[in-house]
Amino acid sequence: MKQYKSILKLKETEEAIKLVKDSFEKKLASKLVLTRVSAPLFVKSGSGINDDLSGTEKKVSFEIKVDKSKVEVVFSLAKWKRMKLAEYCFEKGTGLYTDMNAIRPDEESLDSLHSVYVDQWDWEKSIGKEERSLKFLKDTVRKIYEAIKETEKEVHKKYSQIPVSLPEEIVFIHSEDLLKEFPQLKPRERERAAAKKHGAIFVIGIGGKLEDGTIHDARAPDYDDWTTETVDGKKGLNGDIIVYYPLLDCAFEISSMGIRVDKKALLKQLEISKASERKDLDWHKRLLGGEFPLSIGGGIGQSRLCMFLLKKAHIGEVQSSIWPEETLKECKLSGINLL
Repeated sequence: MKQYKSILKLKETEEAIKLVKDSFEKKLASKLVLTRVSAPLFVKSGSGINDDLSGTEKKVSFEIKVDKSKVEVVFSLAKWKRMKLAEYCFEKGTGLYTDMNAIRPDEESLDSLHSVYVDQWDWEKSIGKEERSLKFLKDTVRKIYEAIKETEKEVHKKYSQIPVSLPEEIVFIHSEDLLKEFPQLKPRERERAAAKKHGAIFVIGIGGKLEDGTIHDARAPDYDDWTTETVDGKKGLNGDIIVYYPLLDCAFEISSMGIRVDKKALLKQLEISKASERKDLDWHKRLLGGEFPLSIGGGIGQSRLCMFLLKKAHIGEVQSSIWPEETLKECKLSGINLL
């Protein structure tokens, strides 16, 4: 790490974190017509409710003493939210959002952008059959990006020393097109190249195989729809919001989101992922039985957004977590104050 000096001092940083979270949350709820709800920190093991991420990560689990039931800390609330849309009877065009806190002990690296502790706004919205389209996905992404841009301006208004850096428009690019444009690069390198070129991008179609037989990134088979073919002949109704972050010279993912699987997509993606046995889990049986509404949803990183908008060099400057001793030493030498 190079020598670094935070624009804001510690107390100012804490105040600015609250400004970012309060401001963005209100804008997101208004633009997407969302109602805030309470959410669980853990769910029962074997219920099928927990997000499995790529399917290989280890969950934090424990046994409740009273009834010996086994529970696990959530990875995200991707499937829980859709269940609640039905139980709370949200009408089409409306939805919910919540504060999601997770622990991911199998995080591949603990660095400037990755932590064992994950905090995000998880949101889900009920939609009609006609809205399961690329156009609707893009329209929703634009609304979220508008909320981010407006929050950035509020931060600059309060702290004039923090510059506005996001471009006016977000650029949409399919993972297949990223592969064609940057065939010599790995997926993360493609994202960096495209984000640096455009400033802000939404990578469409994450989870399915590309033309060369690889995948851009892994996605669980039972929440985002990454197999449905769109009007442009490509596959996938999901993606990631990524911006370029000059301070770290990297692609900076802020949100993962997508139109959720319907019955057809769920069965197809379970088969592709060799996870057809999940059909017997309670949540999956309920979806296949038509109990859940069609929906779109995603997660927006709270610490990630704060880090980007406050121009921090390390995510530990906007959240309190655990870091390896080597990281603590490097940060201290570089002038990075971890919370």
